[in-house]
Amino acid sequence: MAQFGPTRRAVLQGTLATGALSLAGFPAFADPAWKKYAGTAIEANLIKGPRGELLQRHEKEFTELTGIKVSSELIPEQQQRQKAVIELTSGRPNFDVVHVSYHVQKRQFDKAGWLADFSNYIKDPNLTTPDLTTADFSAAGQTYATTAQGQLRSLPWSVDYFMVYYNKEMFARKNLAYPDTIEEMIKAAEILNDPKEGISGFVGRGLRNANLPMWASIYLGYGNDFIDAKGNLLTDSPEAIEATKQYQYLLTKAGPPGIAGFNWMECQSAFVQGRAAMWLDGIGWAPPLEDPTRSRVVGKVGYGLIPKGPKLRASPTYGDGIGVADTSKNKEAAYLYCQWAVSKLMGARLLQIGGGVPFRNSVIDDPATRSGVKMPKEWLDCAIESAKVSKLGLPVIVPVAEFRDVIGAALTATLSGADPATELKKATEQFKPILERSEKA
Repeated sequence: MAQFGPTRRAVLQGTLATGALSLAGFPAFADPAWKKYAGTAIEANLIKGPRGELLQRHEKEFTELTGIKVSSELIPEQQQRQKAVIELTSGRPNFDVVHVSYHVQKRQFDKAGWLADFSNYIKDPNLTTPDLTTADFSAAGQTYATTAQGQLRSLPWSVDYFMVYYNKEMFARKNLAYPDTIEEMIKAAEILNDPKEGISGFVGRGLRNANLPMWASIYLGYGNDFIDAKGNLLTDSPEAIEATKQYQYLLTKAGPPGIAGFNWMECQSAFVQGRAAMWLDGIGWAPPLEDPTRSRVVGKVGYGLIPKGPKLRASPTYGDGIGVADTSKNKEAAYLYCQWAVSKLMGARLLQIGGGVPFRNSVIDDPATRSGVKMPKEWLDCAIESAKVSKLGLPVIVPVAEFRDVIGAALTATLSGADPATELKKATEQFKPILERSEKA
């Protein structure tokens, strides 16, 4: 997998931009209580990518600050999720800290009670700095991190909005403006598509399971959710069928050969090589696009707010959190690590390298942090505007992985010519009993 870390020089520059903070972003860390767990060793299970890599890169700072030794493991996303669930289910996980994908795991983790309750920790001045409060987390972050019983079982870490990366040079060559609607995006993709030159008008996820966010970027614009208030699936609704037709048309008429096997990595590769005019995906995958050692499109990239659907403009939103296994024998020490992970300095670093958008309002609103962002201003503006039109990109249910598999298989089938209505009705009927069983459990 591609590395997303900034250069040493960029890290230093980013640190200088947040120089108003202490070494690890904790203004009150002079308190001796922060050394209370010195000598403790903790294990962190992290997802390989810009967020996990950032923590691992700076974890020695945390050790210098607290005396707590950290051993962290970076695991590719799908494998990390499986490994975490298997170990937590066993009751004997080999880690203290775990990276949580809220959009996939929230309901499952909440129902199982796998994570330690931070509700009292965050109120304890001996464990938590005054600047870290639940009020500083965005509404989406608070919703993700809080259980139905009002317990805080993780700290919201990073939010990922979906937006459009586009090649400004290609658009200018065709005298095209950035599309305001999904329909306009489809038309632009057709115009920009040039198979003879090896240029695709559009690239997006076609791979089963991974393709749900790409599809949701179109579907949510119809004003529907995935499940209604009564628990009925809407994935075979007229709106879902129309969105699938647009998804099918966009990827088959303007996408590259083999699009059914594309995940974000293949999409990113095509775009950075200048072989795609548009790419719709998460905002956190941006850093390589502006890296001259890896990208052929440096200085040519536009960052566009998700185009409007028939009813509204909706940016599918996904979030990460960080928590502590309830079975951990080092809960307080591990909580300090989680607090450091979501601190103002680490949040500023994450934003400044373009690796994600912190859930903390104080980080996003800080002028010094914004001034240190290494990504183009257009990227930051897009992140801020996306927050205003964000909608959860997956249903909050336990069998969300199965949902992605079943509905995702239907979407992938349409890329080979299958009828959207037929595939969605079949997939919806297949998933109904899975959802019903999970709700009764």
